[in-house]
Amino acid sequence: MTKKNENSSMVLSPEQREGLLNTLKARFEKNMNRHEGFEWANVHAKLEANPEKLWSLHEMERTEGEPDVIGHDTKTGEYIFYDCSAESPKGRRSVCYDREALDSRKNHKPDNNALEMAADMGIELLTEEQYREMQKLGEFDRKTSSWVVTPAHIRKLGGALFCDRRYDTVFVYHNGAESYYAARGFRGSLRV
Repeated sequence: MTKKNENSSMVLSPEQREGLLNTLKARFEKNMNRHEGFEWANVHAKLEANPEKLWSLHEMERTEGEPDVIGHDTKTGEYIFYDCSAESPKGRRSVCYDREALDSRKNHKPDNNALEMAADMGIELLTEEQYREMQKLGEFDRKTSSWVVTPAHIRKLGGALFCDRRYDTVFVYHNGAESYYAARGFRGSLRV
């Protein structure tokens, strides 16, 4: 069970922490094509030095995002994790884009929205550019779709963007921000 400490940040139990690190290590080693030349020992050291990030990774894992290292920022020294589940994470589907969209619905409101869920998890939605970058590492969202960060001018007019992969091509689409579907969720990123 997760619990809050005095600083209101989430803390994993020792068992959760160990289980998560083992899962992340196994996924890292199984998918070396996503991070050629990286060493788990370096990633592990970063994770140990940033326990609050472990909680966010736990939330990504708990919602079936299957987070994995996809890059390293040489300027900041941070490792970059993306949700790498084959389809949009099951625990984050059937959500509209943001709070404004959720509040605008009169009937059949979804339980949540993508932007607030991501913020609560301590992660950020992928941008369209990040989504396309991720698709170079494998084939994702062949049956589902994922909300991506929407430019302010589109959102101001009531729209939001989402992406998927069909016909061996990555597509970006638009929809009303208040829409939600069982096959649409969101993918996140985290820097550690």
